Amino acid sequence: MIYLDNAATTKPNARALDEARAYLTERYFNPSALYREGFELHLELKAAREHILSCLADPAAFELIFTSCGTEADNQAIFSFARRGNAVTTSGEHAAVANPFAELKSRGVEPRFAPLNADGSVNAEKLLDLIDDKTSFVSVIHVNNETGAINDVNAIAKAVKEKNPRVVFHTDGVQSFGKLPYRIGKDVDLYSLSAHKIGGLKGVGALICKKKLRLSPYLYGGGQEGGLRSGTENVFGIKTLEFAALEKYGGRREKYERMQELRRRFFERLDGSLFVKISSDSSSPYILSLVARGLRGEILLHRVNDRGLLIGTGSACSSNAKKRYSRVILACGVSERDADGVIRLSFSDETTEEELGEAAKILNEEARSLSEDMQ
Repeated sequence: MIYLDNAATTKPNARALDEARAYLTERYFNPSALYREGFELHLELKAAREHILSCLADPAAFELIFTSCGTEADNQAIFSFARRGNAVTTSGEHAAVANPFAELKSRGVEPRFAPLNADGSVNAEKLLDLIDDKTSFVSVIHVNNETGAINDVNAIAKAVKEKNPRVVFHTDGVQSFGKLPYRIGKDVDLYSLSAHKIGGLKGVGALICKKKLRLSPYLYGGGQEGGLRSGTENVFGIKTLEFAALEKYGGRREKYERMQELRRRFFERLDGSLFVKISSDSSSPYILSLVARGLRGEILLHRVNDRGLLIGTGSACSSNAKKRYSRVILACGVSERDADGVIRLSFSDETTEEELGEAAKILNEEARSLSEDMQ
């Protein structure tokens, strides 16, 4: 099996699982308990929080709240601060941001959506045009989950604050955390991440928030996470995230450059008469979005799946929706005909050149065969 759908989820990191196993089988206590074993776990969570924060932010300026996933983190950020006037985002957001923004209208907040460039990045100039003195909140995805386009969120946040200093700026960092050599800039207020995108477990995420902001609880109950996220903490999952993150950020730039080269060579192996690239050369090297000319991406997905190659057709979350075409891909200016043929390949640091060579061979053969069948 060749797995190239890492933007949907990744294989759990074996080393991180081994290091965290004791928190599942031996140190399974409630970290809110008053006895010594519980308090020791409370300290372990504090250490995990600081270690994860240190990967991309200053722990003195930011705090980190553990959540169940990136979607919850996005929702908590949006509904905490998009409470008046208008809120601005991009047309390329994951559903975890796009759908809450659509909900804002029923809560008396005007949602505004900035258009995209052809590669899926936001048109920053037009986004700034949407911001006025009534804008309360702005959210810009860091790495587009369907095309891999990278938005320079530090620069965009700076420009936003120059136009309206009162704006709270959020970025969905689910596809950038552990993959890009990046640190949160001083104008970014909130940053969401997810464990299972970097070798951690499903069911764990986090929201990074500037300490000066007054975040609102999304869940109420036992008052965990400083009262900002009630529910007994998943210590095993959190420690797996911690260990996976520390490993991912070791030599981050070298890993990024390696994947850039692997993706470049992989695309060169594809038949240019069969595949057209949507992702730009400057996009995240961990995502490659393609159009299979004249073909349906879903049919090609099943054909290559029969040969042991696992790929995607876009966002895994969007595949649950009863829509034939991706709204993000259409927002890039892709025609409906070509949007029908979009496939997404996404890689991890563990992806090998041998796997990509075989994947290119399978894609070329199956796309060629499918084209011939349709003639």
